[in-house]
Amino acid sequence: MAEEAKTAPAAAAEAERGKTVVVVAVDDSEHSYHALEWTLRHVAASGAELVIVHAKPSPASIVSFGGPGAGEAMRCVDADLRKIAEAVVDRARRVCIANSVHALIEVIEGEPRYVLCNAAEKHHADLLVVGSHGYGAIKRALLGSVSDYCAHHAHCSVMIVKEPKSKH
Repeated sequence: MAEEAKTAPAAAAEAERGKTVVVVAVDDSEHSYHALEWTLRHVAASGAELVIVHAKPSPASIVSFGGPGAGEAMRCVDADLRKIAEAVVDRARRVCIANSVHALIEVIEGEPRYVLCNAAEKHHADLLVVGSHGYGAIKRALLGSVSDYCAHHAHCSVMIVKEPKSKH
């Protein structure tokens, strides 16, 4: 009986909202577009509300020096990051259009792991979908894994979509 009491408010909230909300992370990698396409095939077809999020790095996270020329370097890096974000969003939009799916697309500046968890919370997501870059243990330990962080910290279910291994 206690189990039913816990799930009833969640079911009522979803019924009040009307639709399942799915947040999908995209960046400039093929892994993220594979995850987006997986979501369109498996989740969006059910009528879920789709929110696509691109976490744009801040220029300061890339340029970490001061002194003469730092301001110009920051402007150049920021312009490049904006161009990348526009290309990511444009590609995501084209994939959605090709699949006849409407999606809200957001570009949010910040560290991807925090941006994605915050977006999932802000949109009251039922599911957060991220692509797996397939890093080995050492690279994952050095760089950190966005999907691993999200799996442990997001306030909703997290689907980590892996690209199928090619069969030789």
